[in-house]
Amino acid sequence: MTPAGMLHTLERWRAVGCLRSLDLALARFLADTDPRAPASLLLAAALLSQLEGRGHCALPVADLMADPQGLLAWPSDAMAGLRALLAEWPSAPDAREAAWHEAASIEIEPLNEQGRSPLVLSGGLLYLRRYWRHETRVAAQVRARAGERSPDIDPIAAQALLDRLFAPLPAGDGPDWQKIACQTALQGRLTLITGGPGTGKTHTAARLLVLLQSLRPGPAPLRVALAAPTGKAAARLRQSISKALDGLDASLAATLRLTQWTDALGPARTLHSLLGAQPGTRRFRHDAANPLDLDLLIVDEASMIHLEMMALLLDALPAHARVVLLGDRDQLASVEAGAVMGDLCQGAGEGSESALARQTVVLRRSHRFGGPIGALALAVNAGEAMAAQALLRADIGGPVSLVEAHDPRAVPELALDGRPGAQGGYRSYLAQLAARPDGEDREAFESWVRAVLRQFDAFRVLCAVREGPWGVSGLNESIERALTEARLLARRGEWYEGRPVMVTRNDPALGVFNGDIGIVLREPADDGALRCWFGDGESLRSVAVTRLAEVETAFAMTVHKSQGSEFAHVALVLPEADVPVLTRELVYTGITRARSAFTLVARHPELMGTAVGRLTRRVSGLRARL
Repeated sequence: MTPAGMLHTLERWRAVGCLRSLDLALARFLADTDPRAPASLLLAAALLSQLEGRGHCALPVADLMADPQGLLAWPSDAMAGLRALLAEWPSAPDAREAAWHEAASIEIEPLNEQGRSPLVLSGGLLYLRRYWRHETRVAAQVRARAGERSPDIDPIAAQALLDRLFAPLPAGDGPDWQKIACQTALQGRLTLITGGPGTGKTHTAARLLVLLQSLRPGPAPLRVALAAPTGKAAARLRQSISKALDGLDASLAATLRLTQWTDALGPARTLHSLLGAQPGTRRFRHDAANPLDLDLLIVDEASMIHLEMMALLLDALPAHARVVLLGDRDQLASVEAGAVMGDLCQGAGEGSESALARQTVVLRRSHRFGGPIGALALAVNAGEAMAAQALLRADIGGPVSLVEAHDPRAVPELALDGRPGAQGGYRSYLAQLAARPDGEDREAFESWVRAVLRQFDAFRVLCAVREGPWGVSGLNESIERALTEARLLARRGEWYEGRPVMVTRNDPALGVFNGDIGIVLREPADDGALRCWFGDGESLRSVAVTRLAEVETAFAMTVHKSQGSEFAHVALVLPEADVPVLTRELVYTGITRARSAFTLVARHPELMGTAVGRLTRRVSGLRARL
């Protein structure tokens, strides 16, 4: 097939939804700029772009040849056409590479990052060059940091302090993995600490902070930064660290003179804020040429960090600094390309003798996440679909329950009042909204704002998909309409008091970032003007609604967007039919957002079993590079 014929075929696939306009645009760009690009390369580039949009870092060429349907999940008509085209490709990898070798738009097995071609073929994977570059940089940084031993810690003093910070466990409880994690982190410049909810990741990080500050070689406190991918996750990290430090034995805290450095421990920041996002650009103030001014970086919710951000973060660290990555390897991977935390943990899997394996610790005992919610999460994570379904049906008034909804209109009813035996829905938030204080007492007003934000976070509707009546867009519309018709919200246009909104695009100039959630409220000091209020647990900030362009209503949100947050009661809504995004990791992540109650809402409950049996796959070469 000629390149022109291939572009025509790609256009037909775009028209039926198999490809995006962006995927077609890449193929057109290559055809316009590289006369030697064969039709097969244009096809591969379009498929690569489509996979990148699904979170993959590369196109596995051999897998595409062997099982294109398993990789792409296209409709049968389009798949038949694709199979016919792939049948014309040489079966031997060397022959395929030879067909692409003359094209200027691809570099095969590059030796360094100096090339300029938009595509790279490496290790049987076809990459967009920027993702290949990010992957090689992350791998190099991880190998270097994990392999570097730390000489500045006195092992005898360290062991003595560890024994004071961690009391012996009862006989039969097995190893103290939190203590082991701290011992591990003392030895190197990079440490991975992974575990499910309640296993004590931030508790461990707080004790590691005490250890490193107390054992520092000089008189000046270590410069420490706390960070997370989202504002909500950053606030939770700071609160958890503070709570753990406050819980230390008073005499030990006095002996170690904790106040010398705890008073200077600043708030946790988003990764964008930490790196210094430059408004209106993709650039950051801190990079390899201008590294961060710190000695220790602790990052929570590391499973949310996509490949590009991890590359930027590691590049911006000074050579001497320690970095500790906390996260749950079993949660959903990042929305954007990559599954870095999962790749790192798999690269350090059991049986591995790599430097990274020595610097990875799995926390195995949950201290607060037990009961039916914990049992349900464990069953899902183990792939035990029947056990998970039995737990959901065991007690309709218990902490976990199944609601079979034959119509999506049942969701607004649940969203308002919850269900028997569980935390209520949004009614408590709406009651708090109606309790606006009279007058212009600023302290009373801000106290009310905090209460409104807190009550809104008591319940959340989570969705597997964005579109359709069972997705975010449809349910936000139906919940909003139901609350307005019940006269619980005074909705007179796009903006109204009580509207919860989620920021969908970073705006460093306003200080708001993708995933931040705020509530629209009237500002008494500004003649009742509508402003959107955001809170991070320590401070409040507001933005005029006229300045917020990239936001959406947030009564319902995707499971992806909920990462880094917790709610007393979570209602997870499954779609009407099976979709590829319905995976074990998605269900597990939805369950583990709930503190007290979890409700599964489904028209077809058997989809729960389908999801539990489907593992997320993200294509990358990072594990191999480690």
